[in-house]
Amino acid sequence: MSDNYELPHFGGKLMSTQVSALLMKELKSGIFSKSEKLPSEVELAERLGVSRTVIRDALSDIEREGFIERVRGIGTVICRDIVNLTNRLDLKLEYNELIINSGYTPVTDNLKLRIEYADEENAEHLNVDVGSKLIVCEKRILAGNIPCIYSIDYLSYDLFNGIEYTDIDWSQPIFDLLDKYCGLIVVTDIAKVTATNADEFIREKLQVQPKQALILLDEVGFCKLSRPVLRSLEFYTEFFDFTMLRKKF
Repeated sequence: MSDNYELPHFGGKLMSTQVSALLMKELKSGIFSKSEKLPSEVELAERLGVSRTVIRDALSDIEREGFIERVRGIGTVICRDIVNLTNRLDLKLEYNELIINSGYTPVTDNLKLRIEYADEENAEHLNVDVGSKLIVCEKRILAGNIPCIYSIDYLSYDLFNGIEYTDIDWSQPIFDLLDKYCGLIVVTDIAKVTATNADEFIREKLQVQPKQALILLDEVGFCKLSRPVLRSLEFYTEFFDFTMLRKKF
């Protein structure tokens, strides 16, 4: 990383979030991919042209996720085995990232948009009134030409504040759309993970075998102040080999 390294654009995300993403890229395949430790906070701040506070917050983020360990008297140690893990179920990775990390190009097709009115379940998840207007986006995601995910997203119609939802390119990641059109950044997710057979329509779209189960992630995404803004049902095939980091302390 050079002294005039330009940070990538992540919409309205915090500067520390941008720095975290950049550092992870450098840990995995960039200048720190063979390193055992990261430089000091002072050196990182100088290289990236940001404050030490931003660096400290970014390091705290990736330490919480297990990628580094800061040890007094030693420095910031890179946990290489954890950095090299792919498809971690305990991290909120957008599925295009999962596909790219697996060495494939993500492709979206079979996209369908519709308006529904919130039943009791979706009303509770999204903290809206029963009967409130919802935008529902269904789509299939492929890794190259391999069907691997079927996604159903539910969002309150009112989030888009008069924007014509049919004019939006819904093949983009849903988190990017919330940021771009609603000014909302999903910071946390609560996900229920279950094995499911799904219905015949979804099984056909994912081209699964008769006895093959799918993994269902039923997720609610929250922005700041614990505001729920998104419910997603994501059906994953066995294309993905998920791992999970469980920290004991």
